[in-house]
Amino acid sequence: MSKPRQIAVFGSTGSIGTQTLDLVRKHPDLFRTEILTARNNLELLIKQAKEFLPETVIIANKDHYNALKDSLKNLKINVLAGEEEIEAAAGSCRSDLIVAAMVGYAGMKPVISAVGAGKNIALANKETLVVAGELIKNLSEKTGSRILPVDSEHSALFQCLEGEKISSVEKIVLTASGGPFLAFNREQLLNVTPAQALKHPNWEMGSKVTVDSATLMNKGLEVIEAKWLFDLEPEKIDVVVHPQSIIHSLVYFHDGSVKAQLGMPDMRIPILYALAYPDRVMSELPRLDLAAAGGLTFRKPDTSLFRSLSLAYHSLRAGGNMPCIMNAANEVAVTGFLEGKTGFLNIPEVVEFAMEKTRFEKSVSLEALEEADRESRSIALKYLNSKSNNKK
Repeated sequence: MSKPRQIAVFGSTGSIGTQTLDLVRKHPDLFRTEILTARNNLELLIKQAKEFLPETVIIANKDHYNALKDSLKNLKINVLAGEEEIEAAAGSCRSDLIVAAMVGYAGMKPVISAVGAGKNIALANKETLVVAGELIKNLSEKTGSRILPVDSEHSALFQCLEGEKISSVEKIVLTASGGPFLAFNREQLLNVTPAQALKHPNWEMGSKVTVDSATLMNKGLEVIEAKWLFDLEPEKIDVVVHPQSIIHSLVYFHDGSVKAQLGMPDMRIPILYALAYPDRVMSELPRLDLAAAGGLTFRKPDTSLFRSLSLAYHSLRAGGNMPCIMNAANEVAVTGFLEGKTGFLNIPEVVEFAMEKTRFEKSVSLEALEEADRESRSIALKYLNSKSNNKK
């Protein structure tokens, strides 16, 4: 890069955001921060702003505005608050790259705003393409916005497909670690706690993503995301459980060749690839030692026990607003599990109920998706609360 790349980190206090800023810290000659945003983590956002000195910081929770403004009053930093300010900044900023690291449905509107403005995006927010993949694909084709995947699996596929024709692809395979409950049976899963679910064996992630990994919903969301990133039908997207998390994904070609991308399970590696693309940056990130890694194992996912993956495939095949319905219900169910209101195996039950009861529409707009999101959340929450009250 001839000059430092200006980046905006939307969701700077989360797992992906903090790891992104760690890379900025390690490579100050390559990257500068223009914007930092957070939802509620006021203390960390203040700390980040004082260290990285962005032009603008935005906190979604307006209740924190005065405290944020006061803490940064002696610095030349523009302080804003509110989700509408985050959405506006995504479309109007001057950054060379926007890191979309906001978790959940809340991260979708800023991405749509950025795509509409033709910005390049390092996408870590799965829900954006899960909920509005068709809308975003059509919009990006009009504006020239480029989406660079940050997820380790999609980054691996992106790297394997560099220089290849998508028409030569037989199938792609997303690898899944299997999470902390890979060896558990149904009886054991009935009594697992949120604390157990949050102890991922390989990756450091936020709580929602970590629970999704344990249920395999995270892999289901990645399947849907892969459809829009690489223009592939569900039949060409497969999943295999690979507990060591060394091979991040594979591409099978029509001639019998297979490409795989390997590396240590460290999210900073795919983040750095997206930040510097199309260049590769020399780094001190951990290297893979295959001899030390030992054997690599693979197995098919047990979709009878981890039903969330099957629900994701079903929603993808249905199309329309069904992935949006599924995603909204899953966010409600995961929150309920983390709050002790429902069991681990009840998460897909809540999701399936909402998918059956929420109004389905094949052709959707952003307004229709927002309505489906609201309706699904309401249905899922009522169902979750009814089951919780019955237990009492």
